[in-house]
Amino acid sequence: PAVGSRMVRYPITQAAVCLATVAVVVLCNARSPSTLKGTLVRHSGGVVAMPKTQMAWMQQPRTRLGCARAEVQATESKPSTSTDFDLNTFLIEKKKSVEKALDASVQSNCKETGKICDAMRYSLLAGGKRVRPALCIAACEMLGGTEEMCMPSAVALEMIHTMSLIHDDLPAMDNDDLRRGMPTSHVKYGEDIAILAGDALLSESFAHVAKNTPKSVAPERIVEVIRILGDSVGPVGLAGGQVMDLECEAKKDVTTEELQWIHRHKTGALLIAAVASGAVLAGATQAEVDACIEYAEKIGLAFQVADDILDATQTSEVLGKTAGKDEAVDKTTYVKLLGLEGAKAGQYCHFLLLFGFL
Repeated sequence: PAVGSRMVRYPITQAAVCLATVAVVVLCNARSPSTLKGTLVRHSGGVVAMPKTQMAWMQQPRTRLGCARAEVQATESKPSTSTDFDLNTFLIEKKKSVEKALDASVQSNCKETGKICDAMRYSLLAGGKRVRPALCIAACEMLGGTEEMCMPSAVALEMIHTMSLIHDDLPAMDNDDLRRGMPTSHVKYGEDIAILAGDALLSESFAHVAKNTPKSVAPERIVEVIRILGDSVGPVGLAGGQVMDLECEAKKDVTTEELQWIHRHKTGALLIAAVASGAVLAGATQAEVDACIEYAEKIGLAFQVADDILDATQTSEVLGKTAGKDEAVDKTTYVKLLGLEGAKAGQYCHFLLLFGFL
């Protein structure tokens, strides 16, 4: 807390709560993003969406690996109770930047690569909320970095996410025909091309970070980001979570702990990679990276609870994908384990209920 006019360290956890809440709201919002205009991000300690008057600390001189000490002039002891941070404007601006970068990231330079590039672009540019790139950029800017230095990593995150969706929709996995309101990749191009398009997006994600991150960024930070991205896909990331998810489909006694493990890895790993990558590129201390990671873990669980609820309560037209699929295949979800009201009452849905999204 602020004391008199003494210089105090701005609490990174408060900013991280803001990032986490923003991500949860957007990830789980089945309405138009325009309904978020002017949204205040609140918790028991007051409003945590950072007002413009508290943004100056992001550009303070940096110490270890260029990390800002995040100091601000404290003038009063009471927490802020108002904000002029416009969430909708922030998300729209970042999404525009990300869409432009995504469009430029996959281009066919000869006729031989035309088909694979078309398949990659079809899924990569099919829309979506672009929350992972937005989180990466927000974390980087929050810690004194710039959009330019983290945009290649933001693009890479969306490439990896798109790969996971392509593979997740395959007949051997979830066997979905609809994604983001469009035919899935294997429906349009066939299973063979869809698999290869996903593989190509995954490999290109690492190359994109290595080739396009500005030379002003320290090489060790770039290497660390590539490591973070790699871990997010492997056995302790997306792949491991998906395997556990498949194994639990036929089980009748799946526990809440097992379900949380699945989603910490299948869903949460890439969200963690998003904030961790942004923080690392900005030169964050380990404590700051850890703070971002802690909240990203909660984002993943909150998203999955909400996703299960929406699957049980919304139409395919609203969701942009096949609704009711979980129940149809007898998949273990939070709704199945806890009931609809029990899932809504979970601690991870606290912010969603506050905003009226569930």
